[in-house]
Order: sequence, then structure tokens, then C-alpha cells
Amino acid sequence: MTATESQTEVQPQERPAPAIPDALPLQPEDPPRVGEFWLRGRLGANAAGYLYTAGTEDGRDAIVAMMTEGSADDAAARERFVNAVDELPEDAVLAHNDSDDDDLALWVAVGPIRADDGSSAASDERLLAERRGEDVLSAVLMDRVPQPGKLRGPDFRHYWESRRRPGLFRIWPLPWPNALRPASRWALGFALLTMAVIMALAVFLAWLLFRNAQPLEPEPVIPSPTGTTTVTVTPTTPPPGTGSASPTPTTGSPTPGPPTGIPTVAPTGSPGNTPDPADKF
Repeated sequence: MTATESQTEVQPQERPAPAIPDALPLQPEDPPRVGEFWLRGRLGANAAGYLYTAGTEDGRDAIVAMMTEGSADDAAARERFVNAVDELPEDAVLAHNDSDDDDLALWVAVGPIRADDGSSAASDERLLAERRGEDVLSAVLMDRVPQPGKLRGPDFRHYWESRRRPGLFRIWPLPWPNALRPASRWALGFALLTMAVIMALAVFLAWLLFRNAQPLEPEPVIPSPTGTTTVTVTPTTPPPGTGSASPTPTTGSPTPGPPTGIPTVAPTGSPGNTPDPADKF
């Protein structure tokens, strides 16, 4: 026996596989939250929708099934989604959005799932919730419908299968982090300081632009009171049937008055003559 043969082989220590496998990371087009459930990762997808692992702030875990933008625009697909959710057990549906939201994608949270403690019960609940979410999406896609007879002719395909982005979602009120990390505090403070500097700079530039601006309306011009006369015109009412009223000018010596800025014309004619009504024409 050689020295090489006498050495015992050291077997690498095998690590136990996790009871619940990790999900794929979320993509930029995935919603961060639906309802009260924060999405953590992708579990699977087909042409009808996506499966996400999610949880609430109080520690409840669930599986979220959400439609794609293509299937969410199809009224028949939305109806199949609602019917599939109605067929689930009542205690398995934790939350879902309203089917009347025509502009939003339908989603459902399936559970309950206990925290991952490495036990078989937690793994079974997780797998059961995943299976129920897959059944909902398969009902929308109709890929598990039994084929009667022999398959002949072209294959069936939905017109919206190429639109596989997650459907529209709405988050309101907007989320706010419960606890800010040091980096988040610095970023928030820097953003507020930048906004304050920009506002101060805008006010300073506005002051520089308009400090020497001329007034929009010039000051009024006051004329001098030289060469003006005042004429008093008293309207008279003629007797009935004699015609329209004509003003009777009263002449007199010009009296100084306050300057009005409007030049007046002295009346013509002799003082004792009665004015002819036809003269005004």
C-alpha cells in the first residue's frame, strides 16, 4: 500500500438546499407594489401574466398573479381571469383589485403562506399557492383546455401574446420608506439643497432683469390753463309736437375755471338773437 492510497479522501460538506428557492429579481417594468403587497421577485411567467412572490409590511407572504398588458386589454381574457379567481377557495384569496378598472391589469394575491422556517409545511403552502396562481394564468391563456379528437389545422394563438410586458398599475398613495439609510438621508438633503439654490438663483436673475425696467404707463400730462373759456350749455325741453330738444347756449363773459385739458369753443352769433333750430344741421 502506497502513501497515496493510504490517504483518505475528504468529501466536501454538502449544504442543505433551501426549502423555498429564491425568485428572480424584479425588472424595471415590474410594479413595486400592488395593493398592500410589496413584490420581491419573479417566480414565473407566460403569455397571460406573471407570478410574483410578495409580502406585506406586517409579515404576511403571498403569491401574486398579474396579467400582462396584452391580456389586460382583452375583455374575454379579463372575464376568464375573474372566473378563475372565483373558483379558488375563499380562504386562499387574500386580496385582488376591482374588475371594473378597465385601464389597469387584474391581479390576485394567493395564500396564506407562513414564513420560511425550513419546515415542510411552509414549503407545501408556498407550492400550493404557486400552483393556484399558475391555474389562474393558465385559465386566461387557455393552454390547459383538453383537445377533443385529433389536432388538425393551424395552431390557435391569441392576438395579444406578443405583448408580454406587465400590465398597467397604479400606486396611490405613493410609497415612502419607513426607515432612511444614511445614503438615502444624504441624497434627500442634497436634493432639497439643490432645489433651494435653484429657486434663489431664479429670484436673483429676475431681480437683475427687471430692476431697471421702465414703467408700463407713463405719467399723465397736465396742460396749462392759458386761453381757455368756459361755456355752460343748458338743455331745454320743447313743448309737445314742436320737435326734438335743442340745447340753448348761455353766453357770458368768460370766467376762469379749473384746467380741464379740453379746449372749448365760444358760441357764435349775437347775444340777443334766438338761435334757429335748423342751424345745428
